[in-house]
Amino acid sequence: MGLAGPLSHWLPESDGAALRDITLGALLAEQAGRFPERPALLFDGPLGTVRYGYRDLDAAVDRLAKALIAIGVGHRDRVAVMAANSPEWVLLEYALARIGAVLVTVNPALRRAELDYLLAQSGAAMLFAAGEHRGFPIADMLCEMMPDFSGRNGGARAGDGAYPALRRVVSIGGPQIPGALAFTALLARAEEISDEVLATRAAAVAPADIVQIQYTSGTTGKPKGAMLTHRGIVNNALFAGRRAGYRESDVMVSAMPFFHTAGCVCNVVGMAAVGGSLVAMESFDAGPMLDLLERHRGTIVNAVPTMYVRLLQDEALRKGRRDLSAWRIAYVGGTSIPPSLMLELKETVGCDPAIIMGMTECSPIITQTVPDEPLKEKVATAGVPLPHVEIRIVDPATGEIVPIGREGELQIRGFLVTAGYFDMPEATAAAIDADGFLKSGDIAVMDEGGHLRIVGRIKDMLIRGGENVYPVEIEDRLLAHPDVAEAQVVGVPDAEFGEEIFAFVVPRDGRTVEPEALRNWCRQHMARHKMPRHVAVIEATPKTANGKVRKVELRELAKTMIAEGRA
Repeated sequence: MGLAGPLSHWLPESDGAALRDITLGALLAEQAGRFPERPALLFDGPLGTVRYGYRDLDAAVDRLAKALIAIGVGHRDRVAVMAANSPEWVLLEYALARIGAVLVTVNPALRRAELDYLLAQSGAAMLFAAGEHRGFPIADMLCEMMPDFSGRNGGARAGDGAYPALRRVVSIGGPQIPGALAFTALLARAEEISDEVLATRAAAVAPADIVQIQYTSGTTGKPKGAMLTHRGIVNNALFAGRRAGYRESDVMVSAMPFFHTAGCVCNVVGMAAVGGSLVAMESFDAGPMLDLLERHRGTIVNAVPTMYVRLLQDEALRKGRRDLSAWRIAYVGGTSIPPSLMLELKETVGCDPAIIMGMTECSPIITQTVPDEPLKEKVATAGVPLPHVEIRIVDPATGEIVPIGREGELQIRGFLVTAGYFDMPEATAAAIDADGFLKSGDIAVMDEGGHLRIVGRIKDMLIRGGENVYPVEIEDRLLAHPDVAEAQVVGVPDAEFGEEIFAFVVPRDGRTVEPEALRNWCRQHMARHKMPRHVAVIEATPKTANGKVRKVELRELAKTMIAEGRA
């Protein structure tokens, strides 16, 4: 249907694609039947390379699913997975979905207080965890948190003390967690369960069931567990891939974390939906990623803007010694996606950008660019809604839909919207209205073609001298500077203007940024009322466990730097 007259209201279209009523486990089985020998997953990690074809992956998932049943994972049980990208992570994603359990994704960078909250709030029945992550001893932390399972046979817990719902801990990879059940020992228990028992469990899983709980970043308040359905993530991956032009022959190379929807939905399910191959990395490193792109003739990369900046800084690429001729799609999302970066990528490599706007609560993609639109127009927006998705932009004060071109809050309705926040009915009611619209908290503008542009967050808006200023607009402009890799803007109190603009910038590798020179550059490239009065150059921005910038910390740092005369 598209736009509803002169108002910022996009009515859902099908684009010729029907919603599929299918579970994630059934999707994998379907593709294993269609493409049994085709490569499905190649994992490049510190211990070498692991490969699965679709038939082999499906069989491995069946084996793990039986083992999970054998250790007592029940229908709708919540199972937490705390590990970096690995083949076992993907097997767990599919196996838990196949038997109707719920995957609770956990960033392995979480520390004790954060993990304590998540395990207690989710009521997880099982925890799969790596023994360490980037040198941090997760095993030691877990032993301190749960001394009752240390030394027990098979990672079983008594079910008392802390986390009474948590019945077992399973260790993924090394080092082994003392007292936990080893992953290899878990797999051996698959022999206890028959094919018939597994088939019965799989048949009981419905597309409307919850498949994952993804915790929001918690930049303000406690994290909330967004409940995503099989129908939501499978169709989201299908429609996004269809919009981008994914093919059966595609090879995606990516380091996006599986604990986030960008990894476990856009990458894992996105490639499975089309029958393509995913080449996954444990973590991002520009040189090795480009090596993989060359070696496997990668056609798609999914990354955030800062990753693309690092890729473009690769010395071999700059000297023309990389063969990236197969790369055709640069998939990208994030708060600030500088058009100049996407144009530079197109000019250097030749790949076309596919820009998205999404949020965890929307499974995750809401809008995406259309491939055949002119490049300069395409890089300036986040595209139009995916099929079967309805969006509107409303006045936050009145709830009325605003005219085309006017700012307001983005709201979303459709198959992709979360079923709610786990065990948080008040938070769910506050976020999703009686008509099913999810309030995003984003300030957006829709143009006459239905293209969406995010201009800021309601909570981040600052008022300078009576003018509403959205930090993302300034951040986008700062990112156009050739020496700036990352930019974040916050408001600080000011006696004259009420609030003043404080910009933090992270230089590109090998570059330097002088605050006064950057302010002079700003005078030539932005309106006076949007110019940062204060500029600070820092090495990195503070981030949450899920990688979102903690602006609350930047605001406090800005106040301190002003008080000390450092900005």
